[in-house]
Amino acid sequence: MTQDVLTVRRPDDWHLHLRDGDVLRAVLPATASQFSRAIIMPNLKLPVTTMAAAEAYRTRILNALPPDSGFTPLMTCYLCDNTEPADLKSGFERAIFTAAKLYPAGATTHSEYGVTVVERVADVLSSMQEIGMPLLVHGESTDPDVDVFDREAVFVRTTLMQILRDFPKLKVVLEHITTEDAAEFVMRDESGRLAATITPQHLMFNRNAMFAGGVRPHFYCLPVLKRERHRQALRRAATSGCPNFFLGTDSAPHDIEAKEAACGCAGIFSAPTALQAFLTVFEQENALDRFEAFSSEHGARFYGLPLNEGTITFRREETRICGNVELPDGRRIRSFLAGDTLPWAIA
Repeated sequence: MTQDVLTVRRPDDWHLHLRDGDVLRAVLPATASQFSRAIIMPNLKLPVTTMAAAEAYRTRILNALPPDSGFTPLMTCYLCDNTEPADLKSGFERAIFTAAKLYPAGATTHSEYGVTVVERVADVLSSMQEIGMPLLVHGESTDPDVDVFDREAVFVRTTLMQILRDFPKLKVVLEHITTEDAAEFVMRDESGRLAATITPQHLMFNRNAMFAGGVRPHFYCLPVLKRERHRQALRRAATSGCPNFFLGTDSAPHDIEAKEAACGCAGIFSAPTALQAFLTVFEQENALDRFEAFSSEHGARFYGLPLNEGTITFRREETRICGNVELPDGRRIRSFLAGDTLPWAIA
């Protein structure tokens, strides 16, 4: 029997890029209208590396929210080789930082200030495991000899396993997983300290989407889309009901000119359409009964936060996705699935 209406606890986005300035003000309403909380990525052009920077960025986000919004930004610290454990600890204990983000230097957008080798942040990670502060990881090897499609699998076998071994009490989120290797590794964990976020694009598309009829820059993100067997593994993981997996859009806005350039930026702006996209996948996998746990419960429980009180309702309605978000200077940001139709709408 077809279900035409679905109401779930209000969801959270456990991986979100908001940028800053005009872009922040343009894209924030899409998230705030649907999600109760979001983990805010710290990789601005000048990254959020200190408690003071996080407080200032949080203030800018709060000031950009629509009136009467109940949205809560959860701030993160960008780890560098010289991150001060005391500042990080103070920020966490004062509820300014929710987590810290490890970008391998050079792995993705604005990661040039990232960690060169794990050993250089050993004191920070040791402090984090003692205070219960989660580590969020962009899981890709930056070894130039590793194929771009293998970087996540190599990272899991080397760096991630090293971190889990050397810091046995540290809570770790492997962000935006893209491979069967990562999904199975996280699925096998029974410690309760390892989890993963999954994006809508990696559930809906394989790497063919980047080359359908030509180069398709609006399907380019990091980590890149992978083979079909990896997409299927992610769909099994997301819809399995396993608490190790939860929603993270990795919504990452870039203006169209930056995406369609000779050296185009990595990132997909999915915030306006992510929930309907996730819901479509769960329906296709006959797992609508597990959507609420994935979108609204698993992440909060992993972070030790209360479940949201409000709800959001979806109705079955063919919905054409609007194309662009306009910026004051005339630039445009294209939404994920722009021009396509999804079977669900937010009531």
